[in-house]
Amino acid sequence: MPADVPRAGSIFEQVLDAARSHGVTEVEAIIDEADEALTRFANNAIHQNVAEHTRHLSVRAVVEGRTARATTNRFDRAGIGELVAQAIAIAQLTEPDPDLLPLAEPQPFQPQNRFFDSTANATPEHRAHAVAEAIRAVEEAGQTAAGIYSTDATRFHLLNSRGVSASYSETMARFSITAMAADSSGWAKASATSLGDLDPVTLARSAAAKAAASAHPRELAPGRYTVILEPAAVLDLVGQMFGDFSATAIRDGRSFLNERIGQRVFGENVTIRDDVTHPLQAGAPFDGEGVPRQQLTLVERGVVRQVAYSRQAAAHENATATGHGFALPNEFGEAPANIVISGGGVPLDRMIAETSRGILVTRFWYIREVDPYRKIFTGMTRDGTFLVEDGRIVSGVRNFRFNQSLIELLSNVDALSDPVRASGEETFDMVVPAMLARDFNFSEVTRF
Repeated sequence: MPADVPRAGSIFEQVLDAARSHGVTEVEAIIDEADEALTRFANNAIHQNVAEHTRHLSVRAVVEGRTARATTNRFDRAGIGELVAQAIAIAQLTEPDPDLLPLAEPQPFQPQNRFFDSTANATPEHRAHAVAEAIRAVEEAGQTAAGIYSTDATRFHLLNSRGVSASYSETMARFSITAMAADSSGWAKASATSLGDLDPVTLARSAAAKAAASAHPRELAPGRYTVILEPAAVLDLVGQMFGDFSATAIRDGRSFLNERIGQRVFGENVTIRDDVTHPLQAGAPFDGEGVPRQQLTLVERGVVRQVAYSRQAAAHENATATGHGFALPNEFGEAPANIVISGGGVPLDRMIAETSRGILVTRFWYIREVDPYRKIFTGMTRDGTFLVEDGRIVSGVRNFRFNQSLIELLSNVDALSDPVRASGEETFDMVVPAMLARDFNFSEVTRF
C-alpha cells in the first residue's frame, strides 16, 4: 500500500474548494489510511484473528487567528464539505491564539523507505504458522504461551494551502510472547518494518528459557543493587523522560531540564540522539505540520545539548524548528520521537560475567512518575528477574517494586551493550543498549 499522492491531491482540492466557499483560504489536511491485522493466542492456542481497514480525513482551518480541527471517515464530496464546515465553525468559536503562526511553507525532507510488501501482504495463514511454531517451542519446555502477532501497513499524507505536500508509507510487524510456568514466567517482544527481520520462534525460545531459569524464585531483601537491564527494561524506564526534551515543556516549567541545558546531568558514557534516518528506526521524516525532522544530539557525554522545537516554540525563542511538532492544535508542543541511545560494545553475557552480585531485569511494567523534577519513577519488574552471583545467573528472584531517579540511574552506568531496536509496553520503540548500573533502588518485594 504505497503512498497514493495523486488521490491525496484530489481529496485536498475538494477540501480547498469547500473552505473557499466559506471565505477561508488557510486549511491543512491529514489523510491517513491503515490496514491492520492481529493474531492473538493464549493457553497454547490461537483464539482470535482480526483485520481492519481504516481511513480518516482530518482538516484544520485557520480563521482570523483561531484554529480548530475536525475529523471524518467519509470521503464523498458531501462528507468533505461537512467536515470543512465543522472545522471552520469550531475555529470561529475558539479564542484567538496570539501565538498561532501561519501555515507552514513547503520544505524538502529526506524520504525514508520503510514499506515492505512482505509485511503488507502477510496473511492470516502466515501469522498462524509462525504462532504455531512459537507455541510448540514453549510447549516443549512444559509451559503455556500467550501473546500477539500483528502486521500493519499505513500511509499518511499532509497537505496545506501554502503548498506543503508530504507523504509517508510504512509497514510494521510485531511479535510478543509470554511463557508461563507453575511459579515463573518469561517474556520477549520485537518489532520490525520488514517481516524478514522478525523471528517469532527465537523470541519464544528466549521467553521459555527465562521462565525455566526463574522457576522457584528466591525472595531477596529490598535495597540498592547493581542491575543489568536488558534493552526492553532500558526502553520502558529511560523512555519516560523524553517528553521533557521539549522547548514548550521547558517554557511551561514542566520539564526536569529547566535550568539544566548545557549542564552535565548524566554520566560521561551516556549519549542520546534523535535520528529518524537511523536504519533501525521508524516513523515519518516530517512532523505534524510538514516540517522536516532534524537530527538532534539530546545528550552528549552526559551533557544536555539540544531539545525539540515545534514552529511555535521556535518562534518564541528566535530558534529554528527541528521538525518534532505534533499536529495542531495540541497542548504539548513537540517531543523527540526517534530515540537512539549510544552503546558501549559490552555484550550482555560479559556484563553478567563481570558482576559479582546483582539483579538481571528482563522488563519493567506499571511505571508511574513520583517526582517530575528529580525524575523519580516507581514500577515493578516482571517476567524474568534473576540473581547474578560471581558472574553467573544462579536463580530467579521474586519481583521487586522500585523507586528510582533516572538522573541517578544514568549517572551510575558502568557498561553499555551495542544498541538494538527494542520494544516494550510502557513507551514507544527505540534503539537502545542493555545497561549495567550500580545502586538501583528496589524499594519492596511484590507478591509474585
